[in-house]
Amino acid sequence: MHEQALRDWIQLTATPGLGNTSVRRLLAQFGLPAQILAQPASALQSCISANQTKALLQPSDTVRSLQTASCAWLLAAPSSSLRRHIITLSDPDYPGRLLETADPPVLLYVLGHEQWFGADGLLKAWPDKSLAVVGSRNPTAQGSANAHAFSQALASQGVSIVSGLALGIDTAAHQGALAAPPLETPATIAVIGTGIDRVYPKHNHALAQLIAEHGLIVSEYHLGTPPLAQNFPKRNRIISGLALGTLVVEATPESGSLVTARLANEQGREVFAIPGSIHSPQSKGCHALIRQGAKLVETVADILDELPLLSNTKFGNLPPAAADGVAGAPSSQPPANPLLAALGYDPTDLDTLSARTGWDAATLQIQLLELELQGQVARLPGGLYQRQISG
Repeated sequence: MHEQALRDWIQLTATPGLGNTSVRRLLAQFGLPAQILAQPASALQSCISANQTKALLQPSDTVRSLQTASCAWLLAAPSSSLRRHIITLSDPDYPGRLLETADPPVLLYVLGHEQWFGADGLLKAWPDKSLAVVGSRNPTAQGSANAHAFSQALASQGVSIVSGLALGIDTAAHQGALAAPPLETPATIAVIGTGIDRVYPKHNHALAQLIAEHGLIVSEYHLGTPPLAQNFPKRNRIISGLALGTLVVEATPESGSLVTARLANEQGREVFAIPGSIHSPQSKGCHALIRQGAKLVETVADILDELPLLSNTKFGNLPPAAADGVAGAPSSQPPANPLLAALGYDPTDLDTLSARTGWDAATLQIQLLELELQGQVARLPGGLYQRQISG
């Protein structure tokens, strides 16, 4: 993109008080930003207010600094193998699925490996096969394992996993996708709620670097935008909008992932949910989605049945959680360890285990610690224990 054209787009999208709807109205009425900025104030006021017009035509020092910073960011590649890109609504490589949504972002900052870009600097194509995987920031160990296993299974067959780089299920989904063998499509796409020059949470800095090397990082927010609470629910429409469907792995009734599911439904995309224990707060959001019409998911096949574009995907050696059912579902063979049999698959406290086994608390704690060290049992908040997948 020519530098002046980029400056015009930044001026249009960074003007205080001008939201996406107003910007799109101006674009529809007058054309590209250069044409908009060439209009007299009287003409612009047919679309926006007098105050908005003044702010647009008389950009602040902050907007001018952002114009300069954006041009510098675009030119300064972070490494020889990574590419930076800024996509606008008028560009040929703007993601088609987002154009189909009610509120497509006007501008997208993109960071990714050079293999996804052509010689002209444009993205070769957005993945045809993509699924959003979202859920709780505080999942159970089983929920994280489910997100990882399903994402790895799908990514290994060329399905790009879209998520939000948050802690919990998002992290497990990205990591699962990255664990799949490299293919000719981005393994995972992280849609973030800050400027693309920031990583939030900081704990995921290394993960963000891996995603940039093997997938894509995308943000609609201008450089330097901090992690503002109101931006994360808004970015969820991009997560769902880039994907054929959205899989919710675990969620409380107040989880932001339910916002993503609602947006996916409004966008005409499929919504999937993995069920869990009726006693787990992290399952209640998924159960609510299922009652509202989301498809209950136990295996990858349950997703493929609803997504024709993925139906020709052939799955070979899948992780057990994805191939055989929900991670941690009871197997046909009883566990050899009597404590595992007593523990079952619901979060369980020591008093209940004592009643089931007849063992005292001290004995139980020793046995549970051993199973925990073996990775067969997870210790949960509130003094609860739960079997792991490998049990």
